Amino acid sequence: MAPPKGAIFDLLQGAASMIGITLTTEQIRAAPPEVRRWIEREVMASFGQPSQPKEEPHGEHLAVCSDKEAEAVLAQIQGVLPVVNVFFELGRQGAIFGQPNIEAFRLLDIAHHTRLPDANQVVACLDIINQAFSNACGDVTARFCALDREGHCFIALETQQNILRLWQKMIARQQLSLEEDPAPQAAHGQQTFADKDAAA
Repeated sequence: MAPPKGAIFDLLQGAASMIGITLTTEQIRAAPPEVRRWIEREVMASFGQPSQPKEEPHGEHLAVCSDKEAEAVLAQIQGVLPVVNVFFELGRQGAIFGQPNIEAFRLLDIAHHTRLPDANQVVACLDIINQAFSNACGDVTARFCALDREGHCFIALETQQNILRLWQKMIARQQLSLEEDPAPQAAHGQQTFADKDAAA
């Protein structure tokens, strides 16, 4: 009987024995991001190709989103929850490729954390964020983020840190509101942050 269609990975290989597992494509799609990254590295390594972006982003072309600009961006997109979720995903610590002032994120990881169906939906949300950032800083040429052909999103490190601080400020503000008036705020807090907490 032929094994299910998928990918086979060697876990342990010695002089006289080998242990392996077979994963279906459905199992790979459902795996956590860390597992999918490991599978990606193993597959790319087997073909002698790196899993990192082929082209390094140019940091000088990425604008830095300040604290005030991050708040202005959030004010513009707060009515569209998927866009808000993608925005705060960029507050996570990303990977560093080549340039220490740039954070890199895989679009598929963002889609997984925000429960979007695919990377195309993530890109659509990033386009809205880019437009909101241009409005906030008053520069239509300013680039909040950049994408490559390998499915990565890049932002300035300072932008990532400012988004993280904004998220932490919102959490602290919500906790303070709950302490002052817990009953009315409980339902509101669940609606606003449930998806983010579940994706974390």
